[in-house]
Amino acid sequence: MIFPWGDERRFNSYAAYFRRVFGHRMQKVTINAGFSCPNRDGKISTGGCTFCDNAAFTPSYCDSTKSITQQIDEGIEFHRKRYRTAQQYLAYFQSFSNTYAPLERLRECYDEALAHPDIAGIVVGTRPDCVDEQKLDYFAELSRKKYVTIEYGVESCFDETLRRINRGHDFATAERAIQMTAERGIHCGAHFILGLPGESDEMLIEQVEKINSLPLTTIKFHQLQLFKDTPMAREYDLHPEEFRFWTVEEYIELFVEIVRRLRPDIVIERFAGEAPPRYHHLEGWGLVRNETLLMMLDKELERKNVHQGDIFNIFAPKFQ
Repeated sequence: MIFPWGDERRFNSYAAYFRRVFGHRMQKVTINAGFSCPNRDGKISTGGCTFCDNAAFTPSYCDSTKSITQQIDEGIEFHRKRYRTAQQYLAYFQSFSNTYAPLERLRECYDEALAHPDIAGIVVGTRPDCVDEQKLDYFAELSRKKYVTIEYGVESCFDETLRRINRGHDFATAERAIQMTAERGIHCGAHFILGLPGESDEMLIEQVEKINSLPLTTIKFHQLQLFKDTPMAREYDLHPEEFRFWTVEEYIELFVEIVRRLRPDIVIERFAGEAPPRYHHLEGWGLVRNETLLMMLDKELERKNVHQGDIFNIFAPKFQ
């Protein structure tokens, strides 16, 4: 069976999306451009989000003391050894908030990346309170020549949760930023964490309706991972009863229900995260890799004979 996104996989996958857009495999090269966050430097708050340890997700070749060009060259060399079939690369600005700077700094940064001959586009990770019309107009200009995605850390649709994790903005701020981005024809992504304290499985399924109302191109889901020496790790030590951790099998079962409700045109970039064991406060899932989780998800969707959006209610018909 061929599903609405054009292939036989039971969810709208990121790899297939790029094959449709570019005609071949793409690979991200992660860049640390030395940006910060407004809830780290005191503009909004200090200490950052309570769950955050950016180093846990940053490849070894990323170093803000190196030029962007050098990081791209080293990242491409790193990935060529692992993913020999990648034909082009996207510069992924991941660390902290990559629009939290004056426009001229952003121009220098992204123009340098896009000048690299092997870079076909950029993916810019940031906060929804770190964009404005002027910055988005610049990215819209870039998007007419190269592939551009702005990827917002939303984390939760529930304002109480956002306050609890010291996020520094509410869900309405994320809605506005995503709308402003999509209105300019820029690809737009969002990141959500599943399992934040105080959120039940029912709440996580409930928030899919709000996600479906957003004009998103792509989406990332991560299970909550507690990292050493973070405020959230200390919160867990004091009140472990307020946290919900799944076995791998339980998480797959939950995510199947999320997928079934998710709007079919939204591309699922990932549905779980992994970080080196040395960063973990708890044992977690041990050495289970994302590739194994993907196989488990594929098998469970097939076993249940379900697929992305098969019980999608028409929450947002304008996106159909």
